[in-house]
Amino acid sequence: MRNYIIFDLEWNQSAHGKADSIEDFPFEIIEIGAVRLGQDYSMTEEFHRLIRPQVYTQMHYAISEVTHMDMTELRFHGEDFKVAARDFLNWCKEDCIYCTWGSMDLTELQRNMKYFMIENPFPKPLFYYDVQKLYALFYKNGIKPSLDSAVEELGLLEDRPFHRALDDAYYTGKVFRRMMEELGEELLLAYWSIDYYRIPDNKSEEIRVVFPDYSKYVSRMFPSKEDAMKERSVAEMKCYKCGRMLRKKVRWFTPNQKIYYGLALCPEHGYLKGKVRMKRIDDSQVYVVKTLKLIDEDSARKVMDRKEDIRKKRMQRNREKRRRLKDLQKKSG
Repeated sequence: MRNYIIFDLEWNQSAHGKADSIEDFPFEIIEIGAVRLGQDYSMTEEFHRLIRPQVYTQMHYAISEVTHMDMTELRFHGEDFKVAARDFLNWCKEDCIYCTWGSMDLTELQRNMKYFMIENPFPKPLFYYDVQKLYALFYKNGIKPSLDSAVEELGLLEDRPFHRALDDAYYTGKVFRRMMEELGEELLLAYWSIDYYRIPDNKSEEIRVVFPDYSKYVSRMFPSKEDAMKERSVAEMKCYKCGRMLRKKVRWFTPNQKIYYGLALCPEHGYLKGKVRMKRIDDSQVYVVKTLKLIDEDSARKVMDRKEDIRKKRMQRNREKRRRLKDLQKKSG
């Protein structure tokens, strides 16, 4: 029996900005809210805990404005994070499927668990459902809306507020259930999300997932972007429909050193667009998230045109550099 846990977190941060934050611990969780959905996607249980801050003990003004929480409430009614987190995980049960609005909650939960030295019980890789991404994919042409916008668009608004953990979990659960009713399990549940908090440690742990209309690959860590792009598993382009290894029509190129694009042609299924995102772990390491998606000829032409445009701009910059250098040489001569 499926056990869906729709949860939401509220967190505080340094009242004095990033410069005063603890490294690798930018947010401290101050509230956990969750609802459980049963087999028919009806809500069967709720979970709620306030948490007493131990690190950032002054409320950031923006957090206070959005949540209307204050430190007095948290000091008197909040629990120790270790107690609240363990209660939450026990309440979830081992066979649960996590669902969130957006991609940050699971990351911040694990980051807080690490800081407070709680053993991480989640599987690796950790798959979950990002309800915001699903809503954007099927209702908004890829544009991610706020939770309150989605709730209003679906006519699900009730007489309860937003921006508190249990309320947002409740509304997220209602959106998830409505999408299930309108789209069906087979379509919606094919689009897992992958949590990136714990990156593959080695080649055998690398993640490869095929979705109905694209594939995704998550790499291990590399010393640099250059090292990553030399790796065969990163650079190759394979059709996710037939498994054929493809020769590139457009070799990998980048407009900004953060995202790389490529293009290949499958003789059976057509053009395949590749997109490689470089994700930085720290100052010395990166990992790759690569997506491959079949596209039509017009979209393929846009990839070719974009590479040509980048080439022309690079040539123009080089000409300007040479011109400036000649001008300096003339002045110095």
